[in-house]
Amino acid sequence: MNRVVQLMTPLLKTILSKLLIAVLLLLPFPVMAKSDGQKPKAPSIGLALGSGGAGGLAHIAMLQVFDDLKLKPDQIVGTSIGAVIGVLYAAGLSAAEIHNIFDEFGGSSLDALSRLALSDAELNLSDIFTVDIENGGLIDSSAFLDFLAGKIDARTFKDLTVPIKVVATDYWTAETVVLDEGDLFAAIKASIAVPGLFSPVRRAERLLIDGGTSNPLPFNLLSDRYDLVVAVDVTGSRAPGDETEIDLTDVFFKTFEIMQQSIISARMEHHRPDIYIKPDTRNIRLLHFNRIKTITEQAKPAAEELKKQLSDFLGDEMRGSPKNSPSYRTERSS
Repeated sequence: MNRVVQLMTPLLKTILSKLLIAVLLLLPFPVMAKSDGQKPKAPSIGLALGSGGAGGLAHIAMLQVFDDLKLKPDQIVGTSIGAVIGVLYAAGLSAAEIHNIFDEFGGSSLDALSRLALSDAELNLSDIFTVDIENGGLIDSSAFLDFLAGKIDARTFKDLTVPIKVVATDYWTAETVVLDEGDLFAAIKASIAVPGLFSPVRRAERLLIDGGTSNPLPFNLLSDRYDLVVAVDVTGSRAPGDETEIDLTDVFFKTFEIMQQSIISARMEHHRPDIYIKPDTRNIRLLHFNRIKTITEQAKPAAEELKKQLSDFLGDEMRGSPKNSPSYRTERSS
C-alpha cells in the first residue's frame, strides 16, 4: 500500500499543479499595461466656437487657455465669428497672434453702420467694406476676408493643421449646412453672412446665410465622437440699464441674439456638451470690434473657469475617472 502511495504521489502532484494553473488562468486578473516609458495617449477634444459678432472675440481668451495648457483640439466646429477665429487657429496661429490680428483690424468699429475707424491710418472704410445692396446685403465682406487671408497661408480646408467644420444655413430650406472642403474663405463668407448686413453666398444650388440662424453653437456636430466636447457660447446677455439708449440697430442685432440664444437653449435641453462656457460680454454690440481689450478682459473669469475644468478633466482622465462623474461633467454660465 505504501508502495502504491509513493508511486501515486508524483502523479497527484502533477495533476494538482495543472489544475491550479488552469484555475489561475480563469481568474479575472486585471490586465497590466506594459510599461515602456511612453506617456499615455492624450484624450481627444472637440471644440465648438459659437456665433456672436464682436462678442466672439472672447473666443480668443478661451484659445489662450488651450495654448497655456499646451492642448490642441482634435476637431473644431465654428459658426460665424466662431468660424473666423476657428479657421485662424486651425491654420496654426496662436491665440496671441489672433489677438494681434483683431487688434490691428479692430481699431475699427461699425456702430450702426455709420463708421469704421482703423488703427492703421492708411486704411479706411472703403478699403475694408463696400456697400452691396444689390446682392442682398448692406456690406460686402470680401475685403475683410482678404485682410484675414493675408495673415495665413491656408486657402483650402486641406491646408489646415487642425480639421474644422464651418457652419452656414441654407436660405431656402433653413437647413444647417456644414462646410469642410474646398475654398476656406468662401466657407467663412457664407458662415458670417448675417441677414440684412452681409450679402448671402451662392454655393452650387444653395444660397447660404449666417450659420447662427440655424445652429449658433454647433456642439452637436461633435457629440459622441470625442472624449471631451467643449462649447463656448458668445451670444452675450442683456439687462435693464445696460444701455442708456436703444436704437434701431440695437433692436435688430439684439433680436438676432435672442433668436440664437433660444436655439442654443432648446438644443441643450436634449443634449449638453461636457464643458459649456459662456463669457459675460455685456454692452458689446455686433460690430464693436474696436473693443477687443474690453471683451477679452470681460472674458477672463470664463477663461479661468475653462482652465480649471480642462485641468480637472485631464487629471481625472489620467486617473481613470469615469466620464460622467461630477468632477468631469460641469458647466459655467453667466
